[in-house]
Amino acid sequence: MDPVIFSLGNFPVRWYGMMYIIAFGVVYLLTRYRIKSEKLPYPPAFTGDVLTWAILGVLVGGRLGYLLFYSFPEFIANPLGSIIPLSFSGGSCSFSGIAGMSYHGGAIGVIVAVWLYTKNHNMSFLKTIDLFVVSLPLGYTFGRLGNFINGELYGRVTDAAIGMHFPMAPGDALRHPSQLYEAFFEGIFLFIILWSLRKKAPYPGFLSGLYLLGYGFVRFFIEFYREPDAHLGFVFMQLSMGQVLCLAMIVAGIGVIAISKGLGKKVASSQ
Repeated sequence: MDPVIFSLGNFPVRWYGMMYIIAFGVVYLLTRYRIKSEKLPYPPAFTGDVLTWAILGVLVGGRLGYLLFYSFPEFIANPLGSIIPLSFSGGSCSFSGIAGMSYHGGAIGVIVAVWLYTKNHNMSFLKTIDLFVVSLPLGYTFGRLGNFINGELYGRVTDAAIGMHFPMAPGDALRHPSQLYEAFFEGIFLFIILWSLRKKAPYPGFLSGLYLLGYGFVRFFIEFYREPDAHLGFVFMQLSMGQVLCLAMIVAGIGVIAISKGLGKKVASSQ
């Protein structure tokens, strides 16, 4: 599939970038819908402001996460150059592009960014995260569709009827379209669960913890169909780096649910 939708002069408009724009648009619109329909006490500019911070968190955290989790030697050898790759030729400087983003690093970046925003505005961090996390999986679906169109992050070799040919993969064998598995289970499936529970959350932080737990759980099993990173392979007991990070994510999700429950009881008892 052609990754370029169309070109404006020498500027190509790519499906991958467009999918990210759609993803953030979906999260924005659904969050605004929740605020309006559920009569939540947030000002009109609140959604856009938080998402702006979140986008910065995704970019910075996603890149740093990739370097730390998947390309640590490159980071140690050239910390600044690996984060912001610049090339110099003929006395001029140009941006050579960023290759490599980590979902788990991006998630950490978003958490830090939203925490900083809520701290600066004296707002509840858990309530803010819960508000956005419900619609996040549906937006994430479009990101995985972008991976599929790019032919990247392809699956392992299979002889099943669903096998597909990915030109960027080594060899001519058919492979699992793991990007589509992730788009459905990490996206649509998880969105349906969180959206159906959005008004039934027993305390702030429950939805956020459930998201971490649910995402880590479904991706852990999908990783058995996804090709591990070639330069890493299996990092622990036939588990990929993605699976190791998902196990940590599951533990974190359980911890957030437990800690949030304790905080909720403490607040209730003090009232």
